[in-house]
Amino acid sequence: MRAVLRNKLRAALTILGITIGIAAVVTMTALGDGARAKINGQITNLGSNALIVFPQSARASGARTAGGSKLSESDCQALERESTSIKAAVPFLRASAQVVYEGQNAKAEVIGSRLGYLQVRNWKLQSGEPWTTSSENVSEKVVVIGTGTAKEIFGSADPVGRWIRIGRHPYRVLGVLEEKGPSPFGRSQDDVVVMPISTMRSHVRFTRPGETDAIMMSATSPETTDRAKKQAEEILRQRHRIREGEEDDFLIRTQAEFQQMQDKIYGVLSLLLVGIAAVSLVVGGIGVMNIMLVSVTERTREIGIRMAIGAREMDILVQFLVESLVLATLGGVVGTTIGYAAILGLGAALDLPMKLAPQALAVALGTSTAIGLVFGFFPARRAARMDPVQALGRE
Repeated sequence: MRAVLRNKLRAALTILGITIGIAAVVTMTALGDGARAKINGQITNLGSNALIVFPQSARASGARTAGGSKLSESDCQALERESTSIKAAVPFLRASAQVVYEGQNAKAEVIGSRLGYLQVRNWKLQSGEPWTTSSENVSEKVVVIGTGTAKEIFGSADPVGRWIRIGRHPYRVLGVLEEKGPSPFGRSQDDVVVMPISTMRSHVRFTRPGETDAIMMSATSPETTDRAKKQAEEILRQRHRIREGEEDDFLIRTQAEFQQMQDKIYGVLSLLLVGIAAVSLVVGGIGVMNIMLVSVTERTREIGIRMAIGAREMDILVQFLVESLVLATLGGVVGTTIGYAAILGLGAALDLPMKLAPQALAVALGTSTAIGLVFGFFPARRAARMDPVQALGRE
């Protein structure tokens, strides 16, 4: 420690590369983990044990058909009726529209579905109440709105019981949904207006009776999600008259599949970021080796005197290895402290659940220690193998 403290500026410059590398590795690891955790939370917000059925074009004689498949409300009823692992299945239509209230207006995503949509999405009401089954039967002009839409057009006023306008038609607001945040696809889930699908089909987006953009389902439990997917595939293939060997005209995705895709993407990005940051560690290690070589050259007479009074090769080797280890460990501690401060700042700025994981801390400090040993070994070995007579004669 005395040898290190005698040259404070040189020691500080020596550990700078390691400090930057460790800080970068710690921060990038926490950033990747935080982004992955946030995306997984958004996927969980899709609903309880959710599965989504999308239409897709089928292949005919090796070429995809232009019309694509058509999902229907009768498909939803069949899925609920014939599957033992599907708790609920609801159709939904989607459109983008301008929502107007007095002098305020906002662009929102309008969703038309059945009453079970809120249950499948595990979406509770912050205030008010949902529509009733009779509202669906008579295409009543009623809606529930997201918190984003509510704040934009109503401000601090209570939206429940007020009337909004979409296109040429007025709709009564029955309730306000709880805040969900952004979806995994980057779209805000709170800038939304949800209404009965019959109302939407009559006044917002005209489609053929029973036609739907997609079907959202909820499995009876997380353990039965895969079985629910398999049963849904069998039911839809039978209903759509898809023969053995033909490609499905629909695509079913589960929460687990969304999470696996996101984990794969963020895993690759995290490895890339950490790999780039690791370059700084190598540069820092080379800096430690160079400074230790300079230190060995400067202290040649000291090494000769130690050997002359009885120091063995191992004593000299350990002495310089310890100095290298001290420098690298100091760089690791300072780098971890800077990385922790960066994690706190970025977490608050980006609204990510970032934290310094114990394993990341152990890896960071272990890496800095390993760098000290690896890059300090060559200078220490060079010092230990000096001829004491030549070392004493060096000016």
